[in-house]
Amino acid sequence: MPTLREVKNRIRSVRNIAQITRALEAVSASRVRRAQARVLASRIYAEKAWEILVNVQAASKNLPLHPLLTEREDINKVMVVVITSDRGLAGAYNTNILRVAQRFATRLGKPVDYVTVGRKGRDSLARQGANVIASFTDISAEPKVSDITPIAHIAMDAYLNGEVDEVLIAYTDFINMLTQRPAVLGWLPLTTHTVAQQVAAEYVKDVATVSGGTQNYEYEPSATAVVDEIVPRFTELQLYQALLEAQASEHAARMAAMKNATDNATQLTTDLTLQYNKARQAEITAEILDIVGGANALQQAIENTAADILDLSESQPKVNVGATR
Repeated sequence: MPTLREVKNRIRSVRNIAQITRALEAVSASRVRRAQARVLASRIYAEKAWEILVNVQAASKNLPLHPLLTEREDINKVMVVVITSDRGLAGAYNTNILRVAQRFATRLGKPVDYVTVGRKGRDSLARQGANVIASFTDISAEPKVSDITPIAHIAMDAYLNGEVDEVLIAYTDFINMLTQRPAVLGWLPLTTHTVAQQVAAEYVKDVATVSGGTQNYEYEPSATAVVDEIVPRFTELQLYQALLEAQASEHAARMAAMKNATDNATQLTTDLTLQYNKARQAEITAEILDIVGGANALQQAIENTAADILDLSESQPKVNVGATR
């Protein structure tokens, strides 16, 4: 059984941990509000951009497809961009997305090259011996499109050069503050039909439904120039939106994890305090019993000594001294 000092030191340690988790919870709560606002604002823009791309593509049937829009019949190699966090203490956030990415790759049954965003994904995939061809860390807390341009260029160059035949993004989709869903998004080619949706559809996020139409577009300077401009931009926008979703999910998951940790630390402090009080009470009771036992022994010793003195005085002969004249 631990001593009182050990229990007291453990209570102090748990209280210190609770202060740290409470501070992390407050920081994540402030960040998740800003991240949520960015996600909701850019989500509408991304959906409208996808709608314009689909309609322009439908209205330009006579034009040759952009290389980033062209599907390939034979899928020999796939690239997956895995978005995780740089730091831990976010509950099962990183574990869930890594598990989904690995199960997806297994179900796909094709060679997979990984591009990781975040230290946790890089370290985990490296330990498992996965083929990580590039890694990006320390992404800004308020990212810009320019921050993800190198990642997008790696994927587009690999796809255009024929090094890979399909590119996907594994990230955590932000649903609300309580729900974050790991998903795989078909990225390249920019089309609603991919081999991933045929083989591992349960992991692939559904593409947003767009309103089609018979819009007549006027292109300046030309339809090819416009498509060549908007397709790479929209490719970057897809990755940028996925990164915003992942960051909002990370902050929400960390806030929930830190709240649970704080609650557990508070409950553990209560239990340890009760244990300390019980042990202290038992120790005080033992000390009182020792004092009472010592007092009783002392009283008994005094009584025995008094009895011995009385016995000794009674055993002595009595001498009568008379008065003389």
